[in-house]
Amino acid sequence: MVRIESKQPRKQRKARYTATSHEKSRFLNAPLSISLQEKYSKQTLRVVKGDTVKLTRGDFTGQEGVVDEVDTVRAKLVVHGVSSTKADGTEVPRMVDASKVEITKLNLNDNRREEKLGGGK
Repeated sequence: MVRIESKQPRKQRKARYTATSHEKSRFLNAPLSISLQEKYSKQTLRVVKGDTVKLTRGDFTGQEGVVDEVDTVRAKLVVHGVSSTKADGTEVPRMVDASKVEITKLNLNDNRREEKLGGGK
């Protein structure tokens, strides 16, 4: 995360809003499930498209879905099955913060990501 010295909320918010793109990428880390923590010896990992996540906070707590989109500018995720209904009845995807989900299944199509994890114990 962005190293923030101040305890003042306004400076905390400003640091998040003015963070560079590679710093905002760090806001997309989410905790791994207990089984994945034991397998890979890591507590958190960056969420990518195709990961299966379980929501841990909010209106959709306990719901699982595949990550359809990762918005690095807003540092939010779009999870399949998590949507809001508009006044005219249409469904729109609801953005979720990465800190409010738990990764339950990893998308290991990327060889670099698999190497970084070390392939497990």
